Amino acid sequence: MKDRDIRTALKKQLSTRYLKEPDTIIVEELGIRHGSARVDIVVINELLHGFEIKSDRDKLKRLPNQASNYNSVLDRITLVVGCRHVCEAMKIVPEWWGVKQAEMNQNGVVCLREIRDPQENPVRDIKAVVALLWRDEALGLLRELDAIKGVASKPRAALYERLVGICDDDYLRSRVLRQLKHRTGWLADEPRMLSDD
Repeated sequence: MKDRDIRTALKKQLSTRYLKEPDTIIVEELGIRHGSARVDIVVINELLHGFEIKSDRDKLKRLPNQASNYNSVLDRITLVVGCRHVCEAMKIVPEWWGVKQAEMNQNGVVCLREIRDPQENPVRDIKAVVALLWRDEALGLLRELDAIKGVASKPRAALYERLVGICDDDYLRSRVLRQLKHRTGWLADEPRMLSDD
C-alpha cells in the first residue's frame, strides 16, 4: 500500500465528512514554519486539523521533527499510518494525536480504522500560528487594527511580533483561520483544495 492509496482514501473520507460544511476548506501540502514542514492534508474550519500520512513503504525517521513542527501550529493532528508502522509510530507521536490505521481489504480498497481520537493540542505556539500569514496578509490585519505604524517596511517577523503583542491569542488565531479560508492565489506548490484525482 502506497502513500497515494492512503491519501485517496483519506481525501474521500474527509470530502464526505465535510461536504455540507461551507465554512470548511480542505487543502493539501500546507507549508508551515516558513516551509520547514508540510502537512499532507489540513482541514480548516474553526480548527486547524492536520493529517500526516505514513504508508508501509515510508520510513519514520522524519516523524519526530515533523511532530515538533506540527505541534507548534495545528489544533488537532491525526496520523494515518499503514499496518507495518502503527506500533512504532504511536511511540513517536504524543498521546493527544489521533491515529488511523490504513488497511487494504480483500477487494483492494483502503479502509481507515480509527485507533485513537485526536485531542486538543496543549502546546500550540501562537507565534507559529501567526506565521501562517503571508506578509501582505499580516500587513492588512495590522492596517485594520490601526497598528501598522513603525513596522510597514520591516521584515515579516516584526509584523508577526506586533500582532502577537497587541492581540489576544484566541482572537489572533481566529483571524488567521479566517484568512486561510478566504485566501486566494495559492501558488502551484502551495496548498490546494482537494480534488477527485
